[in-house]
Amino acid sequence: MEKLLQLGSDIAKLWETYSATYLYGMRDTLILALVATVIGCIIGLVCGVLNTIPCEQEDAPAKRFVLGLVRALVRIYVEVFRGTPMVLQAVFMYYGLPYFTDNAIKFNNVWAAAILVVSVNTGAYMAESVRGGIISVDPGQTEGAKAIGMNHVQTMLYVILPQALRNILPQIGNNFIINVKDTSIMFIISFTEFFAVHRAVVGATYLYFPSAVIEMGGYLVMTLTASFLLRWMERKMDGPENFDLAVADPLVPGEGMHRYKKNPKEPNADYRSKEQEESAGLAAKTTGWRNRGKGARK
Repeated sequence: MEKLLQLGSDIAKLWETYSATYLYGMRDTLILALVATVIGCIIGLVCGVLNTIPCEQEDAPAKRFVLGLVRALVRIYVEVFRGTPMVLQAVFMYYGLPYFTDNAIKFNNVWAAAILVVSVNTGAYMAESVRGGIISVDPGQTEGAKAIGMNHVQTMLYVILPQALRNILPQIGNNFIINVKDTSIMFIISFTEFFAVHRAVVGATYLYFPSAVIEMGGYLVMTLTASFLLRWMERKMDGPENFDLAVADPLVPGEGMHRYKKNPKEPNADYRSKEQEESAGLAAKTTGWRNRGKGARK
């Protein structure tokens, strides 16, 4: 118990002295993760769409060669950036490019370097997620779009991608949460994010564990908030659980084509709204007129 009280006291002292510094670190972490996730999603979308362009034997040799080359380049990009640690990618881009180009290519802004590293890493993962989301859409959707005269671009833009987006939305959220945590390795290129703030505070106070507790709590707040918002977005995209089918033509009988609302006072009984009653009455009259007409013809 004494240790817990001492831990609480140390955390309170750290927060009182360095709260603004911790909050600045959290802000930079969220900005970097959000911007890099958006750019990475764009990169992944482009790579995923390029990977799913149809290529058949009867196509022109030039088209098949270009598509084969593009797919090979995309595959190399995906495998390299998925198969190597982000910390080494950061070291190579920030320190390696100036080394190999004699400072012809170098980053004067650490923000640009950090965004580039996290973006290209996210894009490699999102490329496969987008490809999987496109493949998961029923092929009948593509056939139907072609049947009404849509080309491949129109089919992807108006039919396939809107459905694939809903399928890959959880993965987009997952990558954003991963980026919130993975930005902690950007301290290797002197980017001051949340984890770098923790290292600076520890260097000044030597209170490693109390600062680590604050760090863990901050990451949990950011990731749990992001998870809540992403689930809310998923529910919004799913729409309501129950749909009522409306009859556009009042002359068409509507029996069985809409769900009646429940009466709160009589939960086991159904009742119709005024509009539904009028529609059903008009439909019944129309049916009666038709039946009388048939009887007269007989």
